Amino acid sequence: MKCSVSDCCSGSFIGVCYGRSADDLPTPDKVAQLVQLHKIKYVRIYDSNIQVLKAFANTGVELMIGVPNSDLLSLSQFQSNTDRWLKNSVLPYYPATKITYITVGAEVTESPDNTSSLVVPAMTNVLTALKKLGLHKKIKVSSTHSLGVLSRSFPPSAGAFNSSHAHFLKPMLEFLAENQSPFMIDIYPYYAYRDSRNKVPLDYALFDASSEVIDPNTGLLYTNMFDAQIDAIYFALMALNFRTIKVMVTETGWPSKGSPKETAATPDNAQTYNTNLIRHVINNTGTPAKPGEELDVYVFSLFNENRKPGLESERNWGLFYPDQTSVYSLDFTGRGAVDMTTQANITKSNGTTWCIASTKASQIDLQNAIDWACGPGNVDCTAIQPSQPCFEPDNLASHASFAFNSYYQQNGASDVACSFGGTGVKVDKDPSTFITTCF
Repeated sequence: MKCSVSDCCSGSFIGVCYGRSADDLPTPDKVAQLVQLHKIKYVRIYDSNIQVLKAFANTGVELMIGVPNSDLLSLSQFQSNTDRWLKNSVLPYYPATKITYITVGAEVTESPDNTSSLVVPAMTNVLTALKKLGLHKKIKVSSTHSLGVLSRSFPPSAGAFNSSHAHFLKPMLEFLAENQSPFMIDIYPYYAYRDSRNKVPLDYALFDASSEVIDPNTGLLYTNMFDAQIDAIYFALMALNFRTIKVMVTETGWPSKGSPKETAATPDNAQTYNTNLIRHVINNTGTPAKPGEELDVYVFSLFNENRKPGLESERNWGLFYPDQTSVYSLDFTGRGAVDMTTQANITKSNGTTWCIASTKASQIDLQNAIDWACGPGNVDCTAIQPSQPCFEPDNLASHASFAFNSYYQQNGASDVACSFGGTGVKVDKDPSTFITTCF
């Protein structure tokens, strides 16, 4: 059993993809602070960037790192190349940086260069290099795929792998089964809806379906496309007699902005999809074909990435803008971000609200939130330093309330600006009467 982002022990977890196809992103150390602030415990990167690996050292965040497609030839040809890569790119930062997965190649069947034949040899060499160091049981090796790896995905029970990929898929599945590694899939109901709007209801794609889709072969009921696509993978694996391989979703999400024809790419739809997704995963619901089955999922993506090519939506999958403000409010615990003990205060009766530290927040979470607000959040925290006017009372709740409220007022007093990973809460009662006069 792993622990989820909510710090409650559960079978499934939610992570976030940290893509860097942008020229305006914060430095990796600030990103690591942001990730901790929002209690994100699992992060996927697409390479083994030294600055990123250093930034996540001693954070407790589990990292999935990647071997880009451009490096497959080098790593597949010679074991010595792979040994050298692991020695230079991974070992200096491990275990301070908790690396738990290495993805060898990404969606190779979609790549214009036919690199699929290099994937399994490269995976094998990476595993051999890990075995030499005794790390093969601590760091799992796999590769990621798009749903295009299937020739058929509906109904889910008819799920089948594309026979044109058989030359590399069969040995790869044998590798995964032998080494108890997951089959990694990138799943995007958004694209299915966008490209087949006449066939796919929006609410079905958003986990908001009021009606059910029935698989005629199994009688299983599906209320969302995500589950149907996952089960299509499971049925495709079973059709080839690979029954022990687990499925892991290495990318999914919804864009908050798109080109004029991409009418479903809105902040509301993105918030709906990801909120419902997180609850679905954290609750260990499983899928109709695999009820209660552990399913680990990475949301794409941490930031909007302005260098991504293609339609407008490609640059707007982020949960955060590059300035680290939220694109929309999202609670990674799956429980809703409002502290219910103080909800009665949030009446806005006189139109004035403040943001203070939640009484339920732990000391560690408050300190992380203060560090973020006074650092990347650009709050001037001079007043809560020793011998300064707002240092007393000298406790984390008071200092955090000062920092939270400063950030909240500076950023338009919006709901999003009082999140702080669930440690902030809005009140309409002047905090200077019960916390500190510094408001």
